[in-house]
Amino acid sequence: MEMPTPSGAVIAKKARIVEKLSAVLSDGGVISDESETRAYECDGLSAYRCPPLCVTLPRSTEEVAAVLKICHEENVPVVPRGSGTSLAGGALPTADSVILGVARLNAVMETDYDNRYIRVQSGRTNLSVTGAVETDGYFYAPDPSSQLACAISGNIAMNSGGAHCLKYGVTTNNLLGVTMVMMDGTITEIGGAHMDAAGLDLLGVICGSEGQLGVVTEATLRILPKPEGARPVLMGFNSNEVAGACVSDIIKAGVLPVAIEFMDRPCIEACEAFAKAGYPMCEALLIVEVEGSPAEIDEQLALIKNIAQKHDPVELREARDADEAGRIWLGRKSAFGAMGQINDYMCLDGTIPVSELPFVLRRIGEMSKDFGLDVANVFHAGDGNMHPLILYNANKPGDLETCEAFGAEILKLCVEVGGCLTGEHGVGIEKRDLMLTQYTDEDLSAQMAVKDVFDPSWLLNPAKVFPLGSSATHRENRAA
Repeated sequence: MEMPTPSGAVIAKKARIVEKLSAVLSDGGVISDESETRAYECDGLSAYRCPPLCVTLPRSTEEVAAVLKICHEENVPVVPRGSGTSLAGGALPTADSVILGVARLNAVMETDYDNRYIRVQSGRTNLSVTGAVETDGYFYAPDPSSQLACAISGNIAMNSGGAHCLKYGVTTNNLLGVTMVMMDGTITEIGGAHMDAAGLDLLGVICGSEGQLGVVTEATLRILPKPEGARPVLMGFNSNEVAGACVSDIIKAGVLPVAIEFMDRPCIEACEAFAKAGYPMCEALLIVEVEGSPAEIDEQLALIKNIAQKHDPVELREARDADEAGRIWLGRKSAFGAMGQINDYMCLDGTIPVSELPFVLRRIGEMSKDFGLDVANVFHAGDGNMHPLILYNANKPGDLETCEAFGAEILKLCVEVGGCLTGEHGVGIEKRDLMLTQYTDEDLSAQMAVKDVFDPSWLLNPAKVFPLGSSATHRENRAA
């Protein structure tokens, strides 16, 4: 189907906006050619695409402020973008929007080991934050699977976690302060290089707000001393349900591993073929890692292995050295890419109480048969953050719609058992129409009232998070 031809007024408006933006950004800071803006037409949820009006790539907080001020004056929507790794459509543009990418904001601004923090520009990648301090014996704890590529800005927007969040928490537990630019171009500082800020916890409002309230340009992050040592153990089981029960028992025993990761057979096979990690071919696999001194590691693993033995594992194996431990984690970190090599898939992100793992895994298996689509499960089992990968054929008519319907039922199930719609991927466009599954109209009105304060014109990251009908009604009521 051919795209509609833009009207003369639309073309003129675009030319005017591009001219204004080009005047405040350094060379190469504005991309307006349609063939070049297509690189920004989607994020990690690639089933949905829309070229933006244009793309801006500022190099400083001041340039971000200048872009937002112009867009505010022109009443043009703005879509903040980090590295574009969002799996929920969080960085999907609209045709009338300006993409504000922070990829060029990647500097380390300050490092303070005495007070254990680092201040970075928000376009810096997650893994490179640790890279800036690891030679001095420190690290940044949140570690999403996309940490090689994902930006700190996106981590803050979605409150990202990772494999080691069981012990160290997610982004909000490791974020001390931000520099943020409001939609009208106002630059504000929230939090800072200290443990807690006076007054309302506005930092807690910003983290996880999905670019709805402002554009974060700098972040002060907590860094931690590297542990003395760490060691993972592989546990293979004959069923997903048994592996889920083992996770529940480990948590109930009061042990605090640094990570508990889960993979089922389809994911195990794909990861093994990709990374040659030495995974056993079984129905379900757990990777449990503990850290501390050698004596502490031995004591914790002894208790964990004793719990696992009660569930009749088909394999129970500790990493023998750092190389084997590295391969084990390479397999897990490669899971999404490995699955993508063999099939189209949609990655979900719901959370559940750990005690409900056996039941939810069984129900997902039953629903898989009902919908006629296979599922590969890989997730952070320790905190119940599930990532079912629904496999479908993007070239088969109707498969995407079936996949979406299946995914909606899984997320509803998460809410039914006491969990929620998202753990770290955000709502974006993927789950916006499911928000009423978890929240009442009054709940959503309260959340939208917060956006009213920060972004009165509703120009930031349009058509995300809130159901379209609810947000339209809310704005109509405000206008009245």
